[in-house]
Amino acid sequence: MSTGTDPRPSAAAGSPARGGVHHSTRASIAPRHLRRDRWWLPPAATAAGLLAFVVYSTWRAFADERYYAAPYVSPFYSPCLAERCVPMKDGADWEVFGSWWALSPALLILIFPLGFRLTCYYYRKAYYRGFWASPPACAVAEPHAKYTGESRFPLVLQNIHRYFFYFAVIVAGILTYDAVLAFRDERGAWGHMGLGTLVMLANIALIWAYTLSCHSCRHIVGGRLRTFSKHPVRYRMWGLVSRLNARHMLLAWASLISVALADLYVYLVAGGVFDDPRFF
Repeated sequence: MSTGTDPRPSAAAGSPARGGVHHSTRASIAPRHLRRDRWWLPPAATAAGLLAFVVYSTWRAFADERYYAAPYVSPFYSPCLAERCVPMKDGADWEVFGSWWALSPALLILIFPLGFRLTCYYYRKAYYRGFWASPPACAVAEPHAKYTGESRFPLVLQNIHRYFFYFAVIVAGILTYDAVLAFRDERGAWGHMGLGTLVMLANIALIWAYTLSCHSCRHIVGGRLRTFSKHPVRYRMWGLVSRLNARHMLLAWASLISVALADLYVYLVAGGVFDDPRFF
C-alpha cells in the first residue's frame, strides 16, 4: 500500500526538471508545506522593516544637508572625511579626501557599517528570507531549483564579515567620541546635557551592544582555545559576549532603529523644526 512518500518517478524526456525539495529523489509530498499558521508574517514584516530603513538611509546619505547641529552630529556622517564637510567644533571632520569629492560625505563612511550589517549572520537570515525566500520560513520549501550556498559571487563576499567587524569597531569608537562631545553646548562649553545627549548615548550603547554581540567578536575573544581553564580572562570575556550573542537579533534591530532615530533627531534640530531641550 502506498504511503504517499515514495520517490517520484524520474522526469520524462523533454519535461522540465525539478530541483530542490521537489527533486525526483525526494519524498513525494504534494503540498508545498504543511504549516497552518501565518508563517509568511515574520518574513513579510522583516522585509518591510529593512526596506523602510534602506529607503530612509539612502535618502539621508545622498541628502548632504542637516547632519550637524552643534554639538550633535548624525551617525550617518561621522567621521566626515571630505573637505566640503560642515565645520564641526572638535568633531571628527577630517579632510582625508580633498575637494575633488563632490558627492555626499556620508558615502565615504557608510560603506563600513553597511558592509558589517550586510554580512552579519542575523541580517543574512533576515534578508535571505524576507527578500529572496531562501527559504521563506522553517518547514516551507523555497522556490529555487538549486542551492549553491555562499560559494559563488556575490555571496562569497559574506566571508569577509570579520574584516568589516574591525572597521565597525573603529566607527563605533568615533561615534563614542561624538557622544562625549554631546555633553557640551552649542558654543563648545562643557557641563551641559540636552535631550540630544541622551539620544546619542542610547544610540552608541546599542551600537556597541550589537557590535560586541557579533559572532565574529565571540570567535575572536574565545575561539581556538583548547582549554578555557588556562585562559580565565578570555573565558570570562567569551562568556559575556556569549550572553550578548544570545540577543543578537534583538540588538540588531534595536541598533538599526536607534541609528535612524539619532540621524532623524539631528536632522530636525539642524533644520530648526524644534530646539534641543536642555536639562542643564
